Amino acid sequence: MGYFVNVEPGVNLYVEDINPEGSKTIVFIHGWPLSHKQFEYQFDFLPAKGYRCIGIDWRGFGKSDKPMSGYNYNRLADDIRAIVDVLELNDFTLVGHSAGGAIAIRYMSRFNGYGVSKLVLIDAAAPIGFTTETANKFLNETLNDRPKMIQEVTDTFFFQYITGPFSDWFFQMGLQAAGWSTAAIIVLLRDENLDTDLQKISAPTLIVHGIHDKVIPFTQAQELNQKIRNSQLVPFQYSGHGLFWEERDKFNQLMTQFIGL
Repeated sequence: MGYFVNVEPGVNLYVEDINPEGSKTIVFIHGWPLSHKQFEYQFDFLPAKGYRCIGIDWRGFGKSDKPMSGYNYNRLADDIRAIVDVLELNDFTLVGHSAGGAIAIRYMSRFNGYGVSKLVLIDAAAPIGFTTETANKFLNETLNDRPKMIQEVTDTFFFQYITGPFSDWFFQMGLQAAGWSTAAIIVLLRDENLDTDLQKISAPTLIVHGIHDKVIPFTQAQELNQKIRNSQLVPFQYSGHGLFWEERDKFNQLMTQFIGL
């Protein structure tokens, strides 16, 4: 089922809640500039195995409200906490992809991992996100030709071949975001560093990363593995930045093994 959760006055975020009666809960935080829909092939598989899957659209993205402000890690983590409180979630697995991984890391440090039993970081944009050069290029294109920028992101996202229709679907997902929120997150990924957050994570952490990732290099996953205690790193040999799609069978099975049935 889908519904909206109020996270602050005038701001409601869209939540997709699949199999609410599931025995174990997984909360998914998507990447930039996408939405919860990026996890379609996890939502096909995991609820059928008995899991409750909750996909959240960040503020400014997907079906959520698109305010002008709040595009910093603290506020984005606060948004997740508000949803956790409203839905009364506990003992859940928190999954974050790319910039969503960065938000998940800030949630863990800001709230001492409140309610989270396990953490999964997919191609996480941490401890840093974009280089200054990459960010400034994306920012200029976002403010002048956002569709062109999103197409370039789509073209570099995957290591494996994607079909034209799949590329179109992915592209349209990116267009759902507001221009101002898309730009604000680029600045966030350029200017913020999550190094000090990493030592505050104590939950068992699974780090998965495509070795051919052109967006966030694999070396950053190795750094996360070194700095997050109680973490394990699993490389994905045939993936770029989208291993949840490129090697979805491997990823889905790994999720069930890590979380348990």
